[in-house]
Amino acid sequence: MNKQLIKERLSLYAVLMRLHRPIGIYLLLWPTLWALWFASKGEPNILVVVVFVSGVVLMRSAGCVINDYADRKIDPHVERTRERPIAAGLIAPTEALKLFAVLVVVAFLLVLLMNAVTIYLSFGALALAAIYPFMKRYTYLPQVVLGAAFAWAIPMAYAAQTGSVPKEAWLLYVITVLWTTAYDTMYGMVDRDDDLKIGVKSTAILFGDADRLMIGLMQLAAIAGLFLLGNQLTMGAFYYMGVTIAVGLSVYQQYLIRGRDREACFQAFLNNHWLGLAVFIGIAADYLLQIH
Repeated sequence: MNKQLIKERLSLYAVLMRLHRPIGIYLLLWPTLWALWFASKGEPNILVVVVFVSGVVLMRSAGCVINDYADRKIDPHVERTRERPIAAGLIAPTEALKLFAVLVVVAFLLVLLMNAVTIYLSFGALALAAIYPFMKRYTYLPQVVLGAAFAWAIPMAYAAQTGSVPKEAWLLYVITVLWTTAYDTMYGMVDRDDDLKIGVKSTAILFGDADRLMIGLMQLAAIAGLFLLGNQLTMGAFYYMGVTIAVGLSVYQQYLIRGRDREACFQAFLNNHWLGLAVFIGIAADYLLQIH
C-alpha cells in the first residue's frame, strides 16, 4: 500500500472516529476534569491528567466507531448520517471492529499506569461504551445509558487520584448523567423524524410534546446538584459564578429549542460545551485562589 493510500485510509479512520467533530470529546472531557480537580482539591497529579485526557480522546473515538458499526444498517436511511464511512461503504464493518479493538487496547494500556481500583472500574467503562450503541433498539432511554457511560469517568478519576470513590463522586456522577441525558435529548430532537420512520427509540420520542419540559427539569436537577455539591465541598465565589453561567446557558438552550427546529436544537446541543467549560473554569479558579 503506497503512502497516498495509507493517507486516505487514515483520513477515513479519522472521520469514522469523528476527530473532525470534537464536540463529543469536549462533552466527555469537562466532567472528567471536574472530577479530577474536585478529587485533588485543585492539584491533580500530572500523569493522571495526561492518562485521563488521552483516555477521553481514545474512548470517545472508540465509542463513535462502535456506534457506527451498530448503526451500519440504519445510518444510510438517516439524512445526517448517510455519508458516514461505514454507511457509505468506504470502510468495511470488520475493519471498523478492528479499529475499535485497537483504540480500546491502547486506552487499557494507559489505565494500567493507574492503581488497581481504577483498573477494575475501567471494565465498567468498556461495558457501557460497548452496549450503548445497541440500546436505541431496545429502550427509549439510550440517552440515559450514554449519560452513564460518559459519567463513568468520574468514579475512575476519583479512584485514580485518591484510591477511593467517596459519596461526592456519586453525586457528581448523577449530575453528569442528568446533564448528558438533557443535551443528548436535544441531539435526539434533531433526528426524531428519521428515527420515527425507521423505528429507532430515543428520549426525544418518549417525551414527545413534553420534550422541552423534561429537558428543563433535568437541567434544573443538574444545576441544583452542582449547587448542593458546592455547598458540601465549601466552594467559593468563583465556583458559584461558573454554575451561574451554566444556569444562563441552560436558559439560552431552552430558548434555542423553543420551536423544535432541527438546526436550532443542534446548536443547543453544541452549546453544552460552553456550559461544561464554564463550570470547570469556576472549579479551577476557586481552587487556585484557595491554594494561593
